[in-house]
Amino acid sequence: MGQRTPLHDQHLALGAKMVDFGGWDMPLHYGSQVEEHHQVRRDCGVFDVSHMTVVDVSGPQARDWLQVLLANDVDRLQTPGKALYSPMLNEQGGIVDDLIVYLTDFGYRLVVNAATRDKDMAWLQARSQGFDLQLRERAELAMLAIQGPSARAKVAELVSTERAALIHELKPFQGLPDDDWFIARTGYTGEDGLEIMLPADQAAGFFNELVGAGIAPIGLGARDTLRLEAGMNLYGQDMTEEVSPLVCNMAWTVAWEPATRDFIGRQALEAERAAGVASKLVGLVLEERGVLRAHQVVRVEGVGEGEITSGSFSPTLNKSIALARVPAATGERAEVEIRGKWFPVRVVRPNFVRNGKALI
Repeated sequence: MGQRTPLHDQHLALGAKMVDFGGWDMPLHYGSQVEEHHQVRRDCGVFDVSHMTVVDVSGPQARDWLQVLLANDVDRLQTPGKALYSPMLNEQGGIVDDLIVYLTDFGYRLVVNAATRDKDMAWLQARSQGFDLQLRERAELAMLAIQGPSARAKVAELVSTERAALIHELKPFQGLPDDDWFIARTGYTGEDGLEIMLPADQAAGFFNELVGAGIAPIGLGARDTLRLEAGMNLYGQDMTEEVSPLVCNMAWTVAWEPATRDFIGRQALEAERAAGVASKLVGLVLEERGVLRAHQVVRVEGVGEGEITSGSFSPTLNKSIALARVPAATGERAEVEIRGKWFPVRVVRPNFVRNGKALI
């Protein structure tokens, strides 16, 4: 039996199929993964993401430390609540984890992945030595993600006037507190929506209100197909400690300026860039019947081979799609080996669907 979120009993009561995810008992689906996927694209749904790790950073040198710790530049956070997406690198330029950092009144708030919690906390503690700062893991908080085109409007109808006003005022990639809640306009689906951090003892009541108002519960299965359609990387598959941001479509998260900022992994990335990046992360679309899966071999005639990192059937596009790491010289066509046979695939930018619209 794994760790349980404060909503475990609610998931069971709703008939969820529970699975292990990074040591946590989490809902895979509540009956139909495909229907849950469509629900988020067309309306909205609620995800339990209380397994995510929230860490608050405060103290005189919090900013200085983050400027060393992260590949992105926290000085881009100029207004309270503004959020920044960044990889956290090792000395070899590999990705220890990817995270969101918010500028807050007390300092900064980090939200990191669940499956990497122990590794991340050890990494943060070790690299904070010598800096005048405090790290506080907020294990007492739960987290709900309400995603979809109707998400903000429907949630605003269920909360206080003050919280509704905050929800309406939030800009994309911004999060602000209201009493003991923290409400952010972020997500992992390619749709508009909210991620709400709140005291764990309030989570079940609010979750029940959401479901009672017709906001369907959504499991990890649809979460994965939604993020794949949006071209969003999954840690442990599309990015790992063995690959750099330059080869997993995350070069945009590396802030090279100012050149004097010596963040962890910078020298390795500069060397990789100078030598020429050998591979890239692309999108694949299978035009024929079949399903693209992780670890299938990708062959590019006259160029070389690569590998699928994430693949699945896309409910929105009604086709199989994938993210794949392939040679940098790969063009518009490739082949994938499925059960001993080679199938042609179209190579596209790794962003298939956003805000309900097909981009390929």
